[in-house]
Amino acid sequence: MAAAAARDGNAPKGDVLGTARLAGIMAAKKTSELIPLCHPIPLSNVDVEFEWLDDAIRITASAKTKAETGVEMEALTAASVAALTIYDMVKALDKSTTIEAVRLVSKSGGKSGDFSRKKK
Repeated sequence: MAAAAARDGNAPKGDVLGTARLAGIMAAKKTSELIPLCHPIPLSNVDVEFEWLDDAIRITASAKTKAETGVEMEALTAASVAALTIYDMVKALDKSTTIEAVRLVSKSGGKSGDFSRKKK
């Protein structure tokens, strides 16, 4: 029921994915204020995308900077806050909505270099 309402734009609080996208982008820009010891980084791009998988939504967030550092914390923060926003917007319909498996899929640049999660 919650997934259908989110997909159809009929959730009690309005446009679920549009609001979640905006929340994710805003959160990425505030990462250094939310995560202790995380340095403020000038972001050149933040993107939050959604993919429907039956009654689930896959959230993919990406961030870019021209600075010489990685921006994985900004992307992870964007995805996490987007997921929390979706929960907040559909909780009136289904409090059992679950957020699962927030994880880094890949990154490039920064001191630690490139990373790509091995597929199972």
